[in-house]
Amino acid sequence: MDTGPRLRLNNGVEMPALGLGLFLAPADETTGAVVTAINDGYRLIDTAAGYLNERAVGEGIRRSGINRSEMFVTTKLWVTDYGYDEALRAFDLSLDRLGLDYLDLYLLHWPTPEQFDKTLAAYHAAEKLLTEGRVRAIGVCNFVPSRLETLISQTDVVPAINQVELHPFYNQRETREADARDGIITQSWAPIGGIFTRLQSLGREVSGHPLEHPVVLELARKYGKTAAQIIIRWHLDHGLSVIPKSVKPSRIAENIGVFDFQLTNEDVARIDELDKGMRAGPDPETFSRDSYQVDVTAQ
Repeated sequence: MDTGPRLRLNNGVEMPALGLGLFLAPADETTGAVVTAINDGYRLIDTAAGYLNERAVGEGIRRSGINRSEMFVTTKLWVTDYGYDEALRAFDLSLDRLGLDYLDLYLLHWPTPEQFDKTLAAYHAAEKLLTEGRVRAIGVCNFVPSRLETLISQTDVVPAINQVELHPFYNQRETREADARDGIITQSWAPIGGIFTRLQSLGREVSGHPLEHPVVLELARKYGKTAAQIIIRWHLDHGLSVIPKSVKPSRIAENIGVFDFQLTNEDVARIDELDKGMRAGPDPETFSRDSYQVDVTAQ
């Protein structure tokens, strides 16, 4: 079974390049999705305390029957648990919900610019967990380059990962380049534009969708692939980690069916040109502890 390419993090740990994202996946659908994904070859599972499905993820891993050592499991610290002692307690709770002895990757979910001291304290807690061997790698999500440089200058461990919104309409060139300079892997959330679908479901008007763009559809015909597979391959060909979300078995299988082809440099560049600077998710520089009301204990 082809489980796809792997990326070497800046501390030497290897991580699958492609994984299953579970942003707000309902807990009652998550366990089955995880089992399906593992059976289809996924070895990276990405969840978060704020997704309220950590228990279901852990149950899915156990039901799959796979050896724990074959899996790469990521979860994230929610912003209401920022601070040093708070983060350590929250980590223990996440690990308990997942039913695991260690994590492969622990991420800070968002920066909180108005209380960045708490963000830094939480990252120091993650450094302690790394030193103790309770996590294999640590990192951040949604950090713009300037905010990331501040964190690096005031901590001891350079993040292994910066997970950010990244898709053809918002390709984050500046962030990708800054991450690469610091030896950080950029990981793409909402990689095929799922955030646009979510906004539409909430009644928000959005301008187009990456999956429907004529260039993407043309390349899908050229390669005999789906639009989603073309976009996922674009991420991989840029050397990114990519975590498309789905709980549907057919989509889960579709999203991993990208290891038998590569885009040409010219076709990668054509998709690069679709960038609109169009962020659909929250702005990290205005994100606060009050941006979302999430009770992470309600799972």
